[in-house]
Amino acid sequence: MELFDQLRGIIGLAALMGLAWAFSENRARLPGWRWMAGALALQGVLAVLIVRVPAVWAAVGLANDAVAAVEQATLKGSSYMFGYLGGAELPFALREGAQPPLVIAFQILPLVIVFSALAALLWHWGVLRWIVNGLSFLLRRSLGVSGVVGLSGGASVFLGVVEAPLVTRAWFGRVSRAELFQIMTLTMATISGAILVLYATTLRAVVPDATGHMIAASLISLPAALLVARLMVPGTPDESATEVDGEASDLGYASSIDAVIKGTMDGMQLFLAVIAVIITVFALVALVDMALALLPLVEGEALTLKRIFGWALAPLMWLIGVPWAEAQAAGALMGTKAVLNEYVAYLELAALPAGTLGPRSQLIVTYALCGVANLASVGLLVSTIGTLCPERRAEAAGLGMKSWIGGNLATAMTGAWIGLVTW
Repeated sequence: MELFDQLRGIIGLAALMGLAWAFSENRARLPGWRWMAGALALQGVLAVLIVRVPAVWAAVGLANDAVAAVEQATLKGSSYMFGYLGGAELPFALREGAQPPLVIAFQILPLVIVFSALAALLWHWGVLRWIVNGLSFLLRRSLGVSGVVGLSGGASVFLGVVEAPLVTRAWFGRVSRAELFQIMTLTMATISGAILVLYATTLRAVVPDATGHMIAASLISLPAALLVARLMVPGTPDESATEVDGEASDLGYASSIDAVIKGTMDGMQLFLAVIAVIITVFALVALVDMALALLPLVEGEALTLKRIFGWALAPLMWLIGVPWAEAQAAGALMGTKAVLNEYVAYLELAALPAGTLGPRSQLIVTYALCGVANLASVGLLVSTIGTLCPERRAEAAGLGMKSWIGGNLATAMTGAWIGLVTW
């Protein structure tokens, strides 16, 4: 690999920061060069520490074993409920060369339900709360963010678009506009634990140690999201930092059984939502492709949404380290993630013909896609914040599309860092 190809991500990082500044509400006010350099350095340190230090990667890699164990346990339940469609032994013989049927809804998606229940139980026992508070402490000490923003950053790594705001609900009425945007961007640039497991399971055949990479992606994206958020909505000097004053979370359970039951019910809603979104997204893409097929051929082939995404975002993917020959395929995946849904993008990544993306490009794309910044999430996040704090509904709505841009810029920065430390 040529040195320029390896280091091109540096140009990509500068370009992404430039885009964030271009979308800024106040371009004359920057967060401060020392702070920005520190945020960039923290991303780089996390990338090197997690991915390149064997002892740390081995510790993170234990999550792969844990996920495999939970997956096997989940198959016990799904196979009992759905029979061979859920993973039980086939009642018939396969023809030679055929693979056992993989039914995503019955064999993979039930993981969402089980992990949602486990997350609720671990929160009730205090384990998850301790980890969230630890991440919050690290963000506050390293980047000087307020207590509420730090708490939101810690929660967003484990909780979803709806659950994460519940942790900081008590302070929504007091946070500044800049802090509110930081909270929204942090949520958009990460994925929850239950969804993380779903995505990693989908990618395990093409991305070794996918669970560890998903965890690393969310951690590296925390300082990236804060950097992008402060560039886009810098705030004003007279805004005071909102600090956490006591335990005030709506994620409360009466007992361990209550946590398991409520976590299961929440997981079931997410399970059904994922199924509904996938069906709708695939249908809408098919309809758009049918309409595009009516247009004249381009280079001998019909226009498709994937090809348009690929052309539009290929330069961005090239800048963050993907070779130009692979940039169109990578751009198509990034466009699918940003406009439609990241899970659909991961399904497409897993289904790419062998050789479409090299190993390094696969990792860059895997990290760049690892966030919930899509159009559906904008509506979900804005409605959640508006419901929890009605007086900030209009402000959250005004920041919704900005958080979508910020979340995608942050995960792209994470992809660029992985390209820089992978060879």
